[in-house]
Amino acid sequence: MKPVDPRLLRYAGAARGFFVLAALIGVLQTAVVIAFAWFLTEAVTGALAGRPFVASLVWLLGLALLRGALIAASDAAGTAAAARTGMQLRSALIRAVGRLGPGWLAERNQASLAVTAGHGLEALDTYFSRYLPQLVLTVIATPVIVLVMWWKDWPSGLTATITLPLIPLFLILIGIATRTVQRRQWQTLQHLAARFADTVQGLSTLRLFGRERRAATQIEVTADQYRRETMKVLRFSFLSGFAMELLASLAVALIAVAVGFRLLAGEMPLEIGLFVLLLAPEAFLPIRQVGVQFHAASEGVAATEDVFEVLDAAAAGRVRPHNSGVSSQIPVLSAPELRSRTESPELCVAEVRVRALPPVSFDAKPGTITLIEGPSGSGKSSLLAALRGAVEFDGTALFAGDDVRTLASSDWLAWAGQAPGLLQGTIASNVTLGDANPSAERTSEALMQACAGDLDPAQELGVQGSGLSGGQAQRVAVARALYRHAADPGRVLMLDEPSSALDADTEARLWSALRDRADAGATILLVSHRRTARAIADHVVTLGVRV
Repeated sequence: MKPVDPRLLRYAGAARGFFVLAALIGVLQTAVVIAFAWFLTEAVTGALAGRPFVASLVWLLGLALLRGALIAASDAAGTAAAARTGMQLRSALIRAVGRLGPGWLAERNQASLAVTAGHGLEALDTYFSRYLPQLVLTVIATPVIVLVMWWKDWPSGLTATITLPLIPLFLILIGIATRTVQRRQWQTLQHLAARFADTVQGLSTLRLFGRERRAATQIEVTADQYRRETMKVLRFSFLSGFAMELLASLAVALIAVAVGFRLLAGEMPLEIGLFVLLLAPEAFLPIRQVGVQFHAASEGVAATEDVFEVLDAAAAGRVRPHNSGVSSQIPVLSAPELRSRTESPELCVAEVRVRALPPVSFDAKPGTITLIEGPSGSGKSSLLAALRGAVEFDGTALFAGDDVRTLASSDWLAWAGQAPGLLQGTIASNVTLGDANPSAERTSEALMQACAGDLDPAQELGVQGSGLSGGQAQRVAVARALYRHAADPGRVLMLDEPSSALDADTEARLWSALRDRADAGATILLVSHRRTARAIADHVVTLGVRV
């Protein structure tokens, strides 16, 4: 586990500013520590010699207050930097997931990713407010104080120079072992979150089959495993703290004993001996604190490593890397740029093969409905997933002459899948999803065309769109696709089994609305197993069984 990952400075601008501020505070703290030791020496020796020492006491009071203020300022700067860095990394993570595409996301544990972006990045507070300031202070204060000790008494400086490297050596050795247990703890937490999310989502099914108690037991087992892994991390933390405190205490004791004997022998003045003795603990204090805070910050560091893996994957190419056969240097074109090339964009699919499914070829032109049909497992939904960038495919798929793998699907598609994918909020907010300036008139029109005119756009939905029946949720999803298409008729309207939960009368009204939209110039790609869909189709593409 690196003390500071260089990628943190690359992906989070707030971290760079924090290091500059932490260095400035570290320089001031170092100066205060040396000055405090000097004035304390002056006060003690002055009192013993009968000299006035009131001025030294005033300086000591002022330096103590200043040191406290600098510590408070370091904590405040670290907390603020942690908040800004967490926000920047979350934003970068969302942008990276968008660049990588739904295909990459479908292959990942989304609950684990959510834990990383949430709880994991929140753990950066300790990393920034405690660990990094001590690390910066160690780099600045420790060598400066040792040099001052060399200047005043070279044997003490030599002792400190010899013993100081032992502490980071033990810290590295213990850190290597800690990394393993810390990584296991973090993976167990992600596994626990994923299991809990899956259990909650499928609770109704589990209860139906009488398996809810077993699912709860599995969560309990995983939680207990997380507890054990956490205790292992704590044991390593205590071991590390004990080792560093022991080494630091022994090193300071060596300096103190040597200074004591030399004072008794009259080989050095009291002022130098006391000054060196006051500085010796301060030389070891920052590096001891680094070891103490290292374990407290390790969870945040582990989370950032996961985030950096995603950001690195997104930075490796400028297009979605989950699709093959396209150079990563091809720029993403916007919808206006596409439509400027042709007034009649077409979708041309040639020998497109998804996994082991048979290749598919067809042309979808404006003003037509292209129906994709076939038995279950023939690849209808897989074909649509390939076109919207959710899975890899071989072959050629062009929209307006450009490979769809170089295009953002949101620029050229208006899509509704078999899963409604509704969010918490109003029906209207679900229909107008992604529109910065939603239109109430277009919302009502889209709901009407999707045969959902009886639904109140202001109705509040729960998590994942709860509050609607299956058929109602499907119609709202179709209305969302229709709304998006109406905002830009140049998009392809792609619907996957939009009538699977509808009765015959409602389905007939939906088919009629789609036919009217196609007659108005829309390019519609429709997947349906209903034979009634043939009545509105201009072209029918029949897929074979999976080979």
